[in-house]
Amino acid sequence: MPTTRVVDSRSPPADAPSVAEVTARIQEQLEGRFADVWVTGEISNLTRASSGHVYLSLKDDSALLRGVIWRTTVNQLAIEPSDGLEVVCHGRIEVYPPRGTYQLTIDRLHALGTGALEAQLRRLLAALEAEGLFAQERKRPIPAFPRRIALVTSPGGAAIADFLTTLFARWRGAEVIVIPSRVQGAGAADELAAGLAAAARLEPAVDVIALIRGGGSLEDLWAFNEEVLVRAVAASPIPVVSGVGHEIDVSLADLAADLRALTPTDAAVKVSPDGRQLAAAVATLGLRLQAGLGRRVDLARERVMQLARSRIFADPDRLIGDRRILLDQHALRLRRLGAATVERSRERLAAAAGRLEAGSPLHLLARGWSVTWKEGDPAALRSVGGLAAGDVLITQLADGRVTSRLERIMTDDIQR
Repeated sequence: MPTTRVVDSRSPPADAPSVAEVTARIQEQLEGRFADVWVTGEISNLTRASSGHVYLSLKDDSALLRGVIWRTTVNQLAIEPSDGLEVVCHGRIEVYPPRGTYQLTIDRLHALGTGALEAQLRRLLAALEAEGLFAQERKRPIPAFPRRIALVTSPGGAAIADFLTTLFARWRGAEVIVIPSRVQGAGAADELAAGLAAAARLEPAVDVIALIRGGGSLEDLWAFNEEVLVRAVAASPIPVVSGVGHEIDVSLADLAADLRALTPTDAAVKVSPDGRQLAAAVATLGLRLQAGLGRRVDLARERVMQLARSRIFADPDRLIGDRRILLDQHALRLRRLGAATVERSRERLAAAAGRLEAGSPLHLLARGWSVTWKEGDPAALRSVGGLAAGDVLITQLADGRVTSRLERIMTDDIQR
């Protein structure tokens, strides 16, 4: 029969396990049973350590689970984690014995549907729109004939092949500088923003920057909706053409760019002229120039022939004779006009002299008038005012002067 051992639970056993042993058993149980876990929840308490690791919490209405994303995994995530974002995470449960805690070590992270991303997108759109980052008056024209184009994109994607194929089929007059960057996942927005800044620093300066990426889901294209990239596009000193996704995809980077292209292929069309159309236009202009020059030559030839048939070449002596006769006629007319003018001037001078003679003071004196002034005052007397008996008066007559002394002053009562 089996033996039964009665143990008094109130007394500690002699072989009780240590804390480390209990923790090791818990670690064995948890990590063994939760090595492949999917968890949904809302991100909170997100912290980015200087080491590059990301620490966060996943929470729902009744529980909270701590999590960590190691630095080597952060750049491989589908989207950039942020507080308030509802996500579904994959990872494993790990126990940290020194603190007696457990956490979810995350290796994959996705948005829980598109609702949370769309809500976050609408909030950022409203905030940046209020700042004027999408205003039409901020848009700059794209150069018609770019010589240097900076292309910011992933060097291994189909988008770059579509862009370059279309560009060089249309326009071979531009140099393309590719600035490689990731276009998807956590940290991609920072790389793209750094790529724009690097493009703006190129020497010689580029004429336009193309920011492109192929199609994908909202989560795939999320880097182009992140604030750091949108602000970098708006702040670029070089005009930016954005071609992200398919025709129906519109990112915030598209709205901030100087020109939005529907696809990467359309971006190549937007930044380049059509070389074949230009060649055709140049050929047409050449034909028009040739035809115009031909007409000018024909007109000039006809004019020369008309001049050759004119009188000046057919009989130059006769033309000179005609001009001499006309010159003699003008000279004769000029002499007649000069003589008539001189005669009229002489008559006007005689009349003026007569009028001047009639008004001359000497003429008036000859007719019996005289002028009197007081000695020492050459002003002619016009009134008896200011005169006194004994004043010496001088009177000018037609043939001389008379000096007299004033004896008496008589006034004219009528005049008074």
